[in-house]
This record gives sequence, structure tokens and C-alpha cells, in this order.
Amino acid sequence: MSLFKARDWWSAALGEGEEFDQGCLCVGDVDNSGTGHDKIVVGSYMGMLRIFSPNANKLSDGGTADAQLLEVQLQNAIIQVEVGKFVSCSDLLHLAVLHPRKLSVYTATGTSGNVEHGDQYQLKLVYEHNLQRTACNMTYGTFGGVTGHHSLCIQSMDGMLMFFEQDSYSFGRFLPGFLLPGPLVYNPRTDSFLTVSSARQLEGYKYETLAVATDAESRQDSDLLPKTGGKRLTPDWTFVLGEQALDISVPSFSHSSSSILVLGERNLFCLRDNGQIRFMKKLEFNPSCFLPYISVKDGTTNLLLGNHNNMLLVYQDVTLKWAAQLPLVPVAVRVANLPELKGVVVSLSSDGHLLCSYMGTDPSFFSTPKVDAREADYEQIDAEMKKLQKFIREATRTQDILPKSDAVDDLSVKTTVSSCLDTPSQALIQDIDGLPVPSVTVQVKVKANSVLQSAKLSVCVQPPLAVTQDQFVLESMGVGSTKEVAFSAFLNGQYPPADLTGDIVVSYSAPTELNPKGVPRVLQSRFSLPLALVCVPSSPAKNTKFKITVDTNQPPVDISSIFREFSTKTEDKDGNSLAFQFLSGAKVTVLASKTSQRYRIQSDSFEDMWLVVKELVQRFDQHFSKLGIKDFKKSFSGPMPLQEYFLSVDNHFQLRVSAQQYQDLLSERAVQFRAIQRRLLTRFKDKTPAPLQNLDKLLDATYNQVIALAEAAEENRALLEQAFVRLRSSTHLLVLLLSLWQGLTPDQTAILEATLLPLLQDTPQLGWEESCDAAVSHLLRSCLSRSPKDQATSLAQAGGPVLGLPQDTNRLKKHIALLCDRIGKGGRLTLASEANVQIPAQIQNLAAPGGVEPIAEVSGDGEDLEPPQEMTKFIKKKLSKKVKKEKEKKEVSREPSEADVKEEAGVPEETLKEVKREKKESTKDKKESKKDSSKEPKDDTKKKESSSSKEKKEKKEKDKEKEGKESGDRKVSRKSSLKVKEKKKDPEAAEG
Repeated sequence: MSLFKARDWWSAALGEGEEFDQGCLCVGDVDNSGTGHDKIVVGSYMGMLRIFSPNANKLSDGGTADAQLLEVQLQNAIIQVEVGKFVSCSDLLHLAVLHPRKLSVYTATGTSGNVEHGDQYQLKLVYEHNLQRTACNMTYGTFGGVTGHHSLCIQSMDGMLMFFEQDSYSFGRFLPGFLLPGPLVYNPRTDSFLTVSSARQLEGYKYETLAVATDAESRQDSDLLPKTGGKRLTPDWTFVLGEQALDISVPSFSHSSSSILVLGERNLFCLRDNGQIRFMKKLEFNPSCFLPYISVKDGTTNLLLGNHNNMLLVYQDVTLKWAAQLPLVPVAVRVANLPELKGVVVSLSSDGHLLCSYMGTDPSFFSTPKVDAREADYEQIDAEMKKLQKFIREATRTQDILPKSDAVDDLSVKTTVSSCLDTPSQALIQDIDGLPVPSVTVQVKVKANSVLQSAKLSVCVQPPLAVTQDQFVLESMGVGSTKEVAFSAFLNGQYPPADLTGDIVVSYSAPTELNPKGVPRVLQSRFSLPLALVCVPSSPAKNTKFKITVDTNQPPVDISSIFREFSTKTEDKDGNSLAFQFLSGAKVTVLASKTSQRYRIQSDSFEDMWLVVKELVQRFDQHFSKLGIKDFKKSFSGPMPLQEYFLSVDNHFQLRVSAQQYQDLLSERAVQFRAIQRRLLTRFKDKTPAPLQNLDKLLDATYNQVIALAEAAEENRALLEQAFVRLRSSTHLLVLLLSLWQGLTPDQTAILEATLLPLLQDTPQLGWEESCDAAVSHLLRSCLSRSPKDQATSLAQAGGPVLGLPQDTNRLKKHIALLCDRIGKGGRLTLASEANVQIPAQIQNLAAPGGVEPIAEVSGDGEDLEPPQEMTKFIKKKLSKKVKKEKEKKEVSREPSEADVKEEAGVPEETLKEVKREKKESTKDKKESKKDSSKEPKDDTKKKESSSSKEKKEKKEKDKEKEGKESGDRKVSRKSSLKVKEKKKDPEAAEG
């Protein structure tokens, strides 16, 4: 038995399904027995009033029935109960019961019994007040200094304080600035009332101030008092708490310590009577109730504090003196003097658990058994140590982020897509450009392998695809139970989708021994929709804008055998051509060569070819795997269609810019609209109206502009969604072509796809352009960097600029082109290389924290990548020009070394720029470097080879002369040379 545990002296369970709160408990000699023993009065929200008198002699045999004196069912809910002198013609204690719309005062009397049934108790109504407003709480005391009896003050839900002197109503006052009611208490030392307003501040109102304030029948009347000449009610003092208060208490048992205690949500405040803070205690738990009681030490205050961790804490001011574990979460706590035991702690929970306990200890009779002294077996300890080290190595070797799933799943989901289209179609749009829109049925079978609770099934498809129903409620499922749901998927837009896959997500709760309500879990399953859902067969097209050729190492295949569902409706009998007409897009034609092993996909829309190319590649893999051919390979010989891809990028970017412009214009017009409204309201409120001066016409014109801009912004948003779907299709196609071009593995393809498609949808805060640029830049600095030195330097850099909408797409295009170039030159796409690169100490010292190193804009052969056409031509180059490239690389690598020598000698930055401009091929200015403050225009013109070689020789001779002149000056500070190196780090990276 634990030492720090409240000793259970008496307890009772009050009813079933009843609710209680902090005002439902009070103690006192309610029956005026004169013995000085308190009775426990409990009221519930169900209207049950109970009075208990626990006795130690009756605990063993009688139990709760003997301790209960009275139980009465009242008609209304009981909000609060108090014991006091509420009758003017009597000095006896009476019971005040507060209902939502009534205040009742009762007297409890007991009659001694002559038989073994015991005493009889009755509850008689003395008087009651019907309330015009719904009550929240009440307090009592000797208002105005009147002695001999107690008055009552009730706070309503709308902020009115109603005062009652026994059986008569005195007056009512509305609290200023009221929003929600807070705790209310009376301070007899200053004759004032304390409450906490919705502004989270403690306010004090003197009774005299409340009495002399002008009466108001409603809140609107109290707000108009200063205009009508009345005296408005204001608090005498305030103290900002900064949090909502749970309870307020004013202990009156010691005159030497005049304190006001406020229990907040996270802090305990102690103030003086004038509102000055005495001390504050920050709580490390969520409190539920508290009660100050008399302290044996003068000048201090003891208090009991209950929390939601089932703990009852005893504080002396801010010092914790004792902590006891309770079997409940107390919502109200009191200290009572019961027969044969004084100072019993009475606590009440929200579900009706009444407990009388005391702080004490029980002796422990447990004795520690003797341990047999034996010698340690070092061989056994060594074997156990090796076994534990093996477990530790295996645990550290597996770095899984998510925990491993159980061997047997709680749920299994099987999705079946119908092989036939629905008749009739369930699509919302019946036809698009004269073509009927089909739909296909998807059946989902859910089987439970264990008990599941609150199971829900959600269906998610990519726009513009839609389903007839996307939410299903499965409720509870037993072991082995199955449920089937069905829905139809169809096209619901004027553009083709970027993906024909959908997701089935089942969320459920699996109950365990420790958590009967269930642990929330999610299971996901994916399904693929047929290509026939978005296109129909058509006649092949000969002349198209965009063409893609896929090579294979196997003999040509009859396309009609690959696409059987489309071949029955086509007019081509040879089987070497097939055309797909998208319902809301262009026509895509697939041609098979009769002599070679090539297949051509052509269309007037670049992005519309994605679904056909993807389906063609997948069906080739399935076809040859069925034939047992394991060495089937497919490839793409190029060139990479970057210019076609950049058209989708520019279209999406322009729509994003338009959306931002619409947003700015809407903000300006809204500000103008509100300004005109304020002017008009000022004119209308004036007693002597002035002419409107066409403000009404200006208001109508501004309103029409706001509506027109909102409609244009909404139309632009729809176009932006469509453009993003088309951009996704183009990106998927580009990734597929890159993987076929270089034979990337599935892991490398996944990295590339995550880099070029970091977002599934655009948001106003973060768009595709800046996210893709950041991801591509990271690959170029890490695994695709030109040298380990550059990679280590980039890894030493920390932080970066905030992502935002760029000014144009030139930087993004260059980075994507550079990415394709480095992949084409054998760059490896991997995420594990970053952990294997060691950062040299010199680079760690040079790398400034928070900086971002610009990407090198010059490729390995020294060509300028600014025009995208040149990058496309560069990818087309053959390996036969390898010797020429090596020569050019040597020239490019020789020039930065000379620039480094000049940097060490302190050559100005403009001189280095002149040298760079006179290279064989001009490079980009330092526009992207945030260190460069000069904004000089780009020099895109190229010099002739003959003139550039002469100027290079002249510059080299000048450089040698400068080096000779400045070699004598060796007193160059190391700090300045380091700064020069940091400034010129970007051109070095560009040349590398």
C-alpha cells in the first residue's frame, strides 16, 4: 500500500448517469443539530438533492444507507447549493438551492424516531424567487455590513448581478463589457464582489458602487447610460490574469492574512484585497478545484488543490507539503468536521463519486528478502553482454521511420475494377464535344481479421476524375465479417487527367487491452482505372506537332493485340497503327515500324501523350513477361523534348502571376469599397445631411468591379487547376523519357519524380516553380555535383532563402536543363551519398552559416546554358566530339586558376569580370549571387575565336605583370583574403 495515498474513510456512489460540478457540494450543520458536526449536501444536474452524515460506527454494518439522511427529487436541475442564514426572522442555518430559473431556500429538520428505523428528516420550502434570467452561479454574505443574516447575489448568463435580501428582491446591475460569466465571490473585508471577465482579468466591484449605479432593465440600457445622464458601472480595480479562472476563494478564517486566491488554468494567483499581487505559482498540471483552509503558521495560507491526474496536493503558499493519490478526479473539495473525525477531506467527482478521506500513513510490514551471496560467473556475463550488443547493432542498423506492421493485418481490402463500362453511364457530364462520357464500376471488399470500431472508407481520385460516392460508413465489424461497397468513376472535366490511379483509405479503431476505445489506424489500397474511361479509338493522324520514338530490343508487336479493347473499333487492319481520341483533349497516334523495332507516339498536344506512352510501356512489359522473355529492354534515343515541356511550365507560371495580380486588385478594391462605406455611413448619421457627391454611384461602380474581379479570379483559378494537371502530365512524361534514356532504376526514377513533382497541388503560399527549383538545386549541389569538393561545400552550407513566387522561369529552366545534362553524362541519382561525404575543415571554416551557394550555370564543356535551345542541341551531340570537349575543358579549367591568383593578390572585382567577358563563350553575370550588389546587364554576345584568342594572350601578359608588381606586398591580412575567396566562390562553382 502506497504511503502517498488518501486513506478512504467513507465513500458513496450517487445514482447512475448523473452529473455534478463544483457548485454541487457544500458542508455545514444544515439541520441545526447543535453538535457542531457537519452534514454533506450534494445536488446534481438531474435535480436530486442528498444529505449525508457519515459516522464511523455505522461504516461496518450500515454502509451508505445509514449515512444518508435525506434524498429528494426536485423538478429542476441543481446548479449550486449553499448553507447560511438566509431567513431574516431566524438565526438558524438554511439551505439555498439555485436552479436555472429559480432560487429556493429550504429548512432541513430531523425528528427522533422511537423505533429501530432511526431518525426522520424532512425538507420544507421557506421561500423561493422566480428568476427572469437564466442563472449561472451565486454567492452570499453580509452585504453592506449588515450582521445577523446573509444576503444572496446571483449572476445570470447574460452578465446581470441580481441581489436578494431574504425573501425580497433588492436590485440588479449589468456588468460592463460582459461576454461570458465567470466565477463570483464576495469579500466581506472590503464589502466587494470579485469576478473574472471574458477579458481574462480579475475585477472588483464594491457593494456601494453597485447599489448607487443607475438601474437598467437590459444590457442596451446600461450601454446608453452615459448619454442619458446615468452613472455607468465601472470596476474599482482590475488585475490582468491572462487566462481563464476556474474558481475564486476569499479565506476569512485569519484576519492577519487578507488574501484573494484565484485558480487559473495553468497558474495559482494570490492577491491582496486592493488587487496587488502577493505571489503566483505556475502549475505543471491541469487543476480541477481548490480550497483554502486554516494554517497553523501565522501569515501563511494552506490550500488543497486537485488536478486531473487524480492527485490531491497540499500547498502552504507556494510550497508543496503533501501529495495524495485519489481514486477520482475531484471537481469540488471541502473540509468537514464529522463525528469522531475532524478535518475530513470531502471530494466529489463529475460522475457522482463522493469520498471522505484523510491524509495519513499505514505501516508497511514488507521486509526485503535476503539475497543469496554468490560469486559472479564472468563467462555467463560476457555471453549475455555479447548477446545484448548484437541486439543493439541490429537495432541501430535498421533505421525505419515507421514501426513495422504486424504479421497479420487487422483488415484486408480487395479492389476490383470492372472490365466493362457501365450501361447506362453514371457520369454527370453526358457528352463532351459530341463524344459520350463513360463510367466504370469499382467494387471494394473489406474483410476484418479482428474486431474493428468506427470503420470508414474514403475514395480519392485525381481531378478531373470523380466518383459517385467518396465516403462510406462501415461502422463496427467483427472477426471474419466482410462488407462490400461499389461506386462508379468517370471524367468530370474538360481536360484529361494526369493519373488514372485512385486510392482507397480505410480508417478504423482497433481495441486493445489497455485501450478499449481503440487505437486509430489507417489502411490504404490503390486501384487503376482503364484507359478507355478517358479516350475512344479514332483514325490515325499523319501530321502532328510532337513526336516521341521508343526503341525496343524485340521484334515489332502487333499494336492491336496490345490494345484489344481499342482494336475492335479501329479501321486499321494491319495492326501497325492505332489512334486514341481523348474526350477532352487531343488525338494521340501510335505507329509501329514494320522493319525496325521502333514505336512512334505523336500528337498535337505534348502533355496528352503521357497516358498513352505510360500505358504502352506497361503493356509491353506485361506482354513480354507472359512470353517468358526476361531480357526485354526499352529505350529512348532523344533528343529530350525540353522546349515542349517548358511551354507547360510557362503557361502554369503565367496563370499563377495572374492569380496574384487578381488578388492584389481585389484587395485594393475592397479597401476602396470599405472607405466609401465609411464615408456614406458618416453622411447618413449626420443630423444635417450633406449631399452625397456621387458617393453612391462610386459605391455601385466599386461593387461591380469587386464582383467582376472575383469572377475573373475564380475563372483564373479553374484555369490554374487545369494547367497544373497538364503540367503534371508533362512532368510525368519527361521523367519517363529520362528513365528510358539513361536506363534509371525504379529508385532513381522515384527520386527524379519526387524532385520534379514535389507538390500534388498548388497553394497560394507555396507553388510548383519554387518547390521544384529548390529540389533540383539540391540534387545539383549534392549527388549531381561536379566534384566532391563542391558537394562538401554545399553540404556545409546551412539554411536558405524563403521560397516564394519567382519573377520568371529562366532560372528554373536552366536548372532543369542542367539536371538533364548531368544525368546524361552519367550522374547518379542517390540520397545515400550525402552521408558519405566528409566535409574538409577548411571548407567548414569558409562556409558561412545561412548562405546558399548559387548553382553553376556553365556545363562541363564551357557552353553557356542561358538559351534553352543550346541545351537541347547539346544533348543531341554525339560522342565523336569527345576530344574537342576535353580541349575546351582544359582551357576553362585553366582560367579559374588565374582568377584565383588575382584574388589572392587583391585584384578588384571589375577586372575579373572583364576577363570573364572576353572568354570564348560568355557566362552569366553574378545576378543570382546575393553578395553581388552591382546590377550590370548581361553580355550575351559571343566573340570570334580569332579575336578572343588574341585578347586572352594580352590579358595573360597583363596579369603576369600585375603579379610581378604585387608580389612584393606580402602584408595582406588573412581576413581580407578569406573575404575575397568567399566573394569569388560562386564563379568557381560555376566553372566547376
